[in-house]
Amino acid sequence: MSDAWISGGEPRKDAEVRLFCFAHAGGGSALFRKWDAHLSPTVDVCPVVLPGREGRLREMPFNRMEQLVEPLFRALSPHADRPFALFGHSMGAAVAYEMARRFADSPQGGPAALFASGRRAPHLPTRRRRFSDLSEDELLDELATLNGTPAEVMDQRSLLEVFLPTLRADFELNESYTPLPGSELSCPVSAFLGDTDPEVDQDEIAAWADATRGPFMLRLFEGDHFYLKGPRTEVLEAVREDLAKLRL
Repeated sequence: MSDAWISGGEPRKDAEVRLFCFAHAGGGSALFRKWDAHLSPTVDVCPVVLPGREGRLREMPFNRMEQLVEPLFRALSPHADRPFALFGHSMGAAVAYEMARRFADSPQGGPAALFASGRRAPHLPTRRRRFSDLSEDELLDELATLNGTPAEVMDQRSLLEVFLPTLRADFELNESYTPLPGSELSCPVSAFLGDTDPEVDQDEIAAWADATRGPFMLRLFEGDHFYLKGPRTEVLEAVREDLAKLRL
């Protein structure tokens, strides 16, 4: 069952480092498509698929972080058999952070690095309207402004309605989240941000420095909340550079 959590099936056995990737609310492995081809051949990109999306559409999504952490930790643990890093975008940054802390408190030990993208630091409260409380029409309007859902999907109301329960559960998980009990991180943290992101500003992303005792790097890219879609060459180059700095 652990392989259901990772897109593409069994992770590569020849990898020097695994990169577990966590998407935004409503997202899955598609955000990280082609990353494997653009990063070093020694990096095994492992997009994580949570219940309620893609091949797990019939499964009930989680709407609380404390419900998600242990099942996800059990699923990823068999694949944390070598150095690994975590990349999370938006809601996924909070999930990646809690996974980093859960591993750090386990006999396996924590990640070699954490990449936090497009989300305020975990200890900061939100200053924005809660998406999980919006009506269906309001939620769809907000989705359109964020630029994360393909136009061909936005134009198909019946298709969107299939995904709305998962999306609403994800927003509820993200917006109700406060850091769970656990240790402070000691690994390097790299925080990524689009320079016109309407959901988070530079001060909020810079506060990720307080989430670790280790080194911190802030990287700013041109673009909105979904600046990394494409994939963007400069984003992948930054990931590659930061992974190369690690002493694995």
